[in-house]
Amino acid sequence: MTPSPDTLSRTLDTVDLPFLPNHYRGKVRDNYDLPGDRRLIVASDRLSAFDRILCAVPFKGQVLTQTARWWFEQTADICANHVIDYPDANVLLCRRLTILPVEIVVRGYLAGTTGTSILTLYKAGERTMYGTTLPDGMRDNERLPTPIITPTSKEFDGGHDAPLTPDEILANGLLTVAQWDEIGSVALALFDRGQRMAAERGLILADTKYEFGVDADGRILLADEVHTPDSSRYWKAATYDARFERGERPDSFDKDVVRAWVAARCDPYRDPVPAIPDEMIARTSQVYIEAYETITGERFVPDMAGTTVLERVRERLAGFAG
Repeated sequence: MTPSPDTLSRTLDTVDLPFLPNHYRGKVRDNYDLPGDRRLIVASDRLSAFDRILCAVPFKGQVLTQTARWWFEQTADICANHVIDYPDANVLLCRRLTILPVEIVVRGYLAGTTGTSILTLYKAGERTMYGTTLPDGMRDNERLPTPIITPTSKEFDGGHDAPLTPDEILANGLLTVAQWDEIGSVALALFDRGQRMAAERGLILADTKYEFGVDADGRILLADEVHTPDSSRYWKAATYDARFERGERPDSFDKDVVRAWVAARCDPYRDPVPAIPDEMIARTSQVYIEAYETITGERFVPDMAGTTVLERVRERLAGFAG
């Protein structure tokens, strides 16, 4: 599916559901805590970068919600998850969990750009990181000898995540030995399933992050999202070898169209952001849709009910009021 010009205004930017209780607004998602240890998570179409909201991308929220839904269903035999139902294409009804304070990132390749990525640390001369030692002589985006877990602290109040080793996780009481053993083995099993299924679609799942939480009964459940294009790095397998040999960045679902355009025109952390052209937003929307269709092998069908996305969501969530 290719977004048409008349869909550019069909975005869920501000989520305004005053009839629902206990609202928390994140950068791209709005959460409402309901009685009975339930939570509604509404995925907006907001695109966040440089610690600010840049624009709204048509169908982004639906793509992320439906991609995660597909993967939750494909991995339920490996790990139970927090899903209860999907009352709308942009909305997840789930169990409210106590999120564990460690974010689990599984990496299969020497890649990344952030300060906590193994490529950044490797290029700075480090070889032992996250409790794992990597060999000398590796190149950018090279496959690792075996996938590794690179856990970071999960800062809930806007702080910066920091690398952790398994010994630090246990010594600081962030997780028990049993919890670490469980989520470590589950994360590697999820990543293995993800890599194998991605390969069937002509994709390489290079790395991904997982969040886990504990329910009222003490069970560890998979939470947040799983193997979406926002939580994972996907490369196109057909061109990987040739581009790697040339020292080029692998082909990917490049969602950085808008980010790159903004960064080229201002200091995005300090300056006002110029008006982003419609064609940039449309291209970004198309990338998200292409990612959904390639990852799942299914055609993306936009939910066009209602005059606006917000009107549609309000109507479908009215039954949760009170």
